[in-house]
Amino acid sequence: MKFTIAHSPDSDDAYMMAPLALGWLDPEDFEITFIRKDIETLNAEALEGRYDVTAISFGVYPELLGRYDLLTAGSSIQEGTGPLVVSGAPLDVNALKGLTIAIPGRRTSAYLAMRKWCAEHGFEPKVELVPFDQILQAVAEGRYQAGLLIHESQLMYHDAGLRLVVDLGAWWKHAYDLPLPMGGNAIRRDLPADLKQRFAVLMRKSVEMARARHWESVDYSQSFGRGMDREMIGRYVNAWVNDFTVDPGPRGREAVEKLLGLEPVWIQG
Repeated sequence: MKFTIAHSPDSDDAYMMAPLALGWLDPEDFEITFIRKDIETLNAEALEGRYDVTAISFGVYPELLGRYDLLTAGSSIQEGTGPLVVSGAPLDVNALKGLTIAIPGRRTSAYLAMRKWCAEHGFEPKVELVPFDQILQAVAEGRYQAGLLIHESQLMYHDAGLRLVVDLGAWWKHAYDLPLPMGGNAIRRDLPADLKQRFAVLMRKSVEMARARHWESVDYSQSFGRGMDREMIGRYVNAWVNDFTVDPGPRGREAVEKLLGLEPVWIQG
């Protein structure tokens, strides 16, 4: 069966797809075509049901009900750390209330988590959309006084001379004693149930094999040229491709439900 998988070129997404993309894993009956686009574009295209399987931010899932289900394999969920709100100068929460914060997308899970954090402090943030890979530099250059960092830029803010305002994953852990879910893989709901389940198993095998062949998978991730050296990519994927990525388990599922305020449909791998 011809099958289209869309994922971002982010290190963790590429890493978990390496066994399928490089032919290490038997694709069984699936003839796979890969599409690679930034996550905010994929979030928007998921609203059209464009791909059989697509990476999504969990933040967009409430808009996809009836169109996509979630695969248990392939989630980006991390315990105790996550997206960062950073600033060029030291800021407290009260100072942040009057500023425009650069964010990577209104449908991202990072923005959803930030809004929940802001609500806890009694305000709705003022935001402006900036491509995620330009936010670090925009804040460092003073074009914005604060920004929301996702993906690999979370590892780079200190070297850019920026200050941490809040680690949203640490706040979430303190508030709810749960990991913070960021993204996952969704599969079209209208596909046959047996096909969805077979692909869910294949996706789990891909995640497990990627972890087993760690540095080869890192090298595949690095081929997409996101400006990080091999060691940094290795650190990043070790953080985000973890046991929750193989299967979210009860705590991972509870975390997704807590973030979204609804119970997703999961296809077990």
